[in-house]
Amino acid sequence: MSDQVVEEAADWLTANPPSENKMDWLEKLVDSGWAAPSWPKEWCGRGLSSDDARATDAVFRSATFPANTSGHVISNDSVFGGDDVQGWGQDVVNLWAATVASHAPDELKREVLRDLLLGKVSMCLLYSEPNAGSDLAGVRTSAIRDGDEWIINGQKVWTSGGRHADYAFLIARTDLDQPKHRGLSFFFLPMKQAGVEVRPLRQATGDSRFNEVFLTDARVPDSNMLGALNEGWWVLTSALAYERAAMGASQRRRSSDTNPVARNAESEAPAPIPDLSLVELAQSRGVADQADIRQELIRLHQWRTVNEWNNRRAKAAIEQGTTTPVVSLGKLAMSRMLHFAGSLQARILGAEATLGGDASSDASDATYSMLNAYFTSIGGGTDQIQRNIIGEWILGLPKEPEIDKARPFREVLNANI
Repeated sequence: MSDQVVEEAADWLTANPPSENKMDWLEKLVDSGWAAPSWPKEWCGRGLSSDDARATDAVFRSATFPANTSGHVISNDSVFGGDDVQGWGQDVVNLWAATVASHAPDELKREVLRDLLLGKVSMCLLYSEPNAGSDLAGVRTSAIRDGDEWIINGQKVWTSGGRHADYAFLIARTDLDQPKHRGLSFFFLPMKQAGVEVRPLRQATGDSRFNEVFLTDARVPDSNMLGALNEGWWVLTSALAYERAAMGASQRRRSSDTNPVARNAESEAPAPIPDLSLVELAQSRGVADQADIRQELIRLHQWRTVNEWNNRRAKAAIEQGTTTPVVSLGKLAMSRMLHFAGSLQARILGAEATLGGDASSDASDATYSMLNAYFTSIGGGTDQIQRNIIGEWILGLPKEPEIDKARPFREVLNANI
């Protein structure tokens, strides 16, 4: 059926060519179901199989916009928190919409799913806490039921986009007497309320792309719970898989971007991922023919190629509606490549890399790239966590002992006091 579906997509694109206003065109795309073709028709999709849906990617990738366009940039690989509006393929790479489509009750889907596809709703993640980062099952933020609402109290940290978010994905503890993985619930929390305080965190780069969030008697409707009560861990696992897939997509899209790294200390959007193709820089500094530099450039190219293969494996699994540990391979590889690229950038510059500011914009970019690489080592699950997942789920190594896994979380808390 793929040939017929591709023909249908091509006919739609011919009848609806990209217009000067990108948002107008995106609304047509979403309402036609082509933005998330594998979803049911009632939820902004076309009810296609995963194979048929992906067969149409090449059709929409060929779409180009007139020179004088207005509205947001449209990309099928837009990642959470960015300025781009996502276009086609959102059933795979849109963290927010895909999680809502998979786990939210119908009422909430009707309320927000279309706007999430259109990028009209700003989102953030409220997962990590001061005492629960790598071990997210140890979160202490509480959710206590009050009629048709839940009252939320606690603190979250490392939240990007928090200052401008309309809603957040929130993981909170709803039952202290359950083991730590089973007493959690997942909420779609309204951020614009008195009980939510967002404070920016200053990074080593000078940016404030992350925040700490204090929740004091914040409220969320019971109808905004994703998944079942006390089963939020499984929703979180699914959302993290979408997040890591989105980060991998972002790396692929931006790896060929040769624009200088933009720095804005007040920006909350994820920092642009540094250019991983450093050939032009090496050529401009006259070191492209040095054997050691050429070897390192080839090494980086090899890593990128292998990572692309793994990303395709992960994407195929997600398209089938399953989670896969392969996304951890892509996430860890992306982190490794960014650290390596930043160091190689400085190595190519030589002594110039010690300069900064107006003295050398290339040196400033190299310093920024090296520091900003730590974002990918932490966000979406630390490198150490990814290694644990790879070891246990791909290599079949024994799990690390978890002496508190089966204990009621109340006992764990009391033991740590």
